[in-house]
Amino acid sequence: MAIKPVSSTPSPWHRKRDPDQEREAKRAAVLHAAAQLFNEKGFHATSLDEVAERLQITKPTLYYYIKNKDDILFQCVSRGLAMMQDAIRVVTLSGGSAHDKLVAAMRQYAEITTMDFGMCVIRVGEDPLPPDSRKALRRIKGGIDLEFRELIRQGIAEGSMVDCDPKLAAFAIAGALSWIGRWYRPDGPDSPAEIADRMIALFTAGLSTRTDATTVSAVKKITRKTPVAPARKKHPPPL
Repeated sequence: MAIKPVSSTPSPWHRKRDPDQEREAKRAAVLHAAAQLFNEKGFHATSLDEVAERLQITKPTLYYYIKNKDDILFQCVSRGLAMMQDAIRVVTLSGGSAHDKLVAAMRQYAEITTMDFGMCVIRVGEDPLPPDSRKALRRIKGGIDLEFRELIRQGIAEGSMVDCDPKLAAFAIAGALSWIGRWYRPDGPDSPAEIADRMIALFTAGLSTRTDATTVSAVKKITRKTPVAPARKKHPPPL
């Protein structure tokens, strides 16, 4: 089933601005359009002709801004990972406890997975790319993982988080939050912020040494089972 695009990509080809800004705006538009198509159809099923068509330009025009289809994917995933890494670093440099920083980092990470480039990191990733490109992108992923582990270590040391394996906890957090990018739909009942809050409530309930009423209420809300309709009775086939 085709997935609806997360957002439209306005074409900047008919706008006039500073030459450097104009080139960067057009390059960003190419990457956004490609990321949307990769998320909707998959990398291999998307052609450069479709990217050009979405931007209402010719295919040769694309080559002023990108090398090839692999280059587009590398740039899209790089941008998504950079957004995640930058958001977590800003959080870690802010004040507050490690517990509060981890919650803020998880919220940023979760919301980015619902954006075009963040979703591309999760739905497509680096697997279709050549070995050197995959290695470069996995280094960035490794850096994000280390940021999460360090926050968890700090939380354990300050007594705001239960004693656990930071590596395993970081894997669990990143894996669960990343999966939002797989199933999130912009026309769904919950906003990215609401989804992030509910997912975070589950993790903080397991990691935190705090047990406040808000956390307990949030966990109950997300884990409450949806009533299941009774199964229809099977009738024997007619003789």
